[in-house]
Amino acid sequence: MARGSNGNGRTLFGPLTKGGERNFFDTLRAENVGALLLLVSSVIALVWASSPWAEAYDTISDTVVGPAQLGLDLTLATWATDGLLAFFFFVVGLELKREFAVGELSTPRRAALPVIAAVGGMAVPAAIYLLVNTLADGEPQGWAVPTATDIAFAVAVMSAFGRRLPTSLRAFLLTLAVADDFGGIIIIATVFAHGLNLLWLLAGLAGIAAFGWLVRRRTSPALLFLVGALSWWAVHSSGIHATITGAALAFTVPAVPPEGETESLAERYEHVWRPFTAGFAVPVFAFFAVGMPVTPDMLGDAFGSPIALGIILGLVLGKPIGIVAATLLGARLLRLHPDDRGAWNDLLAVSCTAGIGFTVSLLINSLTFGGSVEETGKAGILIASLLSAVLAAALLAWRSRVHERSGEAMPPG
Repeated sequence: MARGSNGNGRTLFGPLTKGGERNFFDTLRAENVGALLLLVSSVIALVWASSPWAEAYDTISDTVVGPAQLGLDLTLATWATDGLLAFFFFVVGLELKREFAVGELSTPRRAALPVIAAVGGMAVPAAIYLLVNTLADGEPQGWAVPTATDIAFAVAVMSAFGRRLPTSLRAFLLTLAVADDFGGIIIIATVFAHGLNLLWLLAGLAGIAAFGWLVRRRTSPALLFLVGALSWWAVHSSGIHATITGAALAFTVPAVPPEGETESLAERYEHVWRPFTAGFAVPVFAFFAVGMPVTPDMLGDAFGSPIALGIILGLVLGKPIGIVAATLLGARLLRLHPDDRGAWNDLLAVSCTAGIGFTVSLLINSLTFGGSVEETGKAGILIASLLSAVLAAALLAWRSRVHERSGEAMPPG
């Protein structure tokens, strides 16, 4: 009997093998490179901010550019957060749109298990953070920081150490991470909207609608970019975090190929923009977001802070506990009961990669905190992501060896 199957031949992760494998490997090829660039830019930022030339790093981050008359006189660090990450969310939105239209989230049956797992993987870390900070009189508003998963790092760790795990489980991780991103988008759009200006918001929505109308008529890329930029400006001026504009614009792009064609516009745009986001937008964001002096005292203070401790426990323990518990509940509801305990051991190993909360966690941290508190949150995110990556790598390597010895090894790639 195949690993993770029940007596009726239905598998715990089986519904995820039909349409998600292609999306998974497409993403895998790009995200490995993106994860490496993200890691390199983060290390450069940490080393620079900890060096005698840290003042130059701060000067660059705080340099203001942009027209003040339009309310766009922003620091370079803010441009990276509000502007470049909009491109990242545009690519994420395109991926979500494809999943909703033709992928793993296209039917309730196929979407149910990873969505349930994603909800558990967001709720339990938030609960752990709130518990730690409530008991220690900390900052409860940081509950959203440990709810995010970094797709690039999670997929990179799994591809490096879990190459012998079932392909369906790899697709499960991608689908879970996509659903997790959708949850993160909802949190950013609802929790971090301040001083809402209705007129600017309506202007932004009108621009997004115009973008959707134009994209269906195969309008020139230059005009689409202009309309998208104007929509971003309007949403930025409305009080809602402007990165959400990227996802909203992406949701208007058709994800089903036209008759007689094999590629949808969403797939085409994702193919065009993913190298930019993976190779430039996200690494530059990380460069400005991660930079802080790293000292032994700082690391010691992080473990003594309820904020950092809540983030660390939420990501390292809360993510796998939430994902496994929610998947168990979902499997019971969907009547998917694997007889082999190995399926759950595989899931535990994979769920630990979800504790690598980097890009979106850093964004939520910057939106939630300021000053030294933000630095503490950064420290918690970095420590938690490193611990989760090491733990996931060890468990994935163990499960890969088990599959190889049992003669059920999956072909690499």
